[in-house]
Amino acid sequence: MKSTTESSSRYDHLEKMSVAEILSNINREDQSVPLAVEKALGAIEQLVSQIVPRMKAGGRLFYMGAGTSGRLGILDASECPPTFGVEHGLVVGLIAGGDKAIRYPVENAEDSTTQGWQDLQGFEINENDTVVGIAASGTTPYVINAINKCKEQNILTGCITCNQGSPLAQAVDYPIEVVVGPEFVTGSTRMKSGTAQKLVLNMISTSIMIQLGRVKGNKMVDMQLSNHKLVNRGTRMVMEQTGLDELAAQELLLKYGSVRNAVDHFQSK
Repeated sequence: MKSTTESSSRYDHLEKMSVAEILSNINREDQSVPLAVEKALGAIEQLVSQIVPRMKAGGRLFYMGAGTSGRLGILDASECPPTFGVEHGLVVGLIAGGDKAIRYPVENAEDSTTQGWQDLQGFEINENDTVVGIAASGTTPYVINAINKCKEQNILTGCITCNQGSPLAQAVDYPIEVVVGPEFVTGSTRMKSGTAQKLVLNMISTSIMIQLGRVKGNKMVDMQLSNHKLVNRGTRMVMEQTGLDELAAQELLLKYGSVRNAVDHFQSK
């Protein structure tokens, strides 16, 4: 049975379309993605609700994937420290083929039935941790075999896939299936499937970080002050919460290293 992600595009003769037609048709297809994600909200909630208490107990979150899926996991993981001020290693992205595969395809890496678990063992993974497999097809051996090993070790597992009833979804404890239908270019899952995976990853990491207390009101009070834009943003946040002028707020922010610390110090005086 052909998977949804491999089904033929609803469009043909793409090479005969004008640029305007190509863009319009891609946009039309993209508009279906958030609606598909909406149908999976219950499944996303179930997974997040299981992850949060584990992370409060010291657990970590691991994303695993190959190709586009692996890169999206690494992207989401890499954004957590600067956005929420958490330590590197709390959220980890792993890709079949290692760091080289972030930029270049690594032949047969996703077909390995042992490398995924070996990669996880390098982090001394344990029962407090959670592993989320990301695979549009839901058939990636690198991911599925690692998931099976995790289950043998009582490690919580979830997945993000774009096929219904895939081997990966059947293997994990908490599957998230976002079925977006055929791609505009047949089988090019970096398109709608990749967009769906990115949206779900945004939801997972952001909701977890809010639950872990890394957002106050609607502000990133623990963000890293790694450039002028973020210092200026942080300064405005301190001004709003303390009533200080811009110069005093920025001095306080830079002295204490984060919006949270600056405001806490000001309010404790």
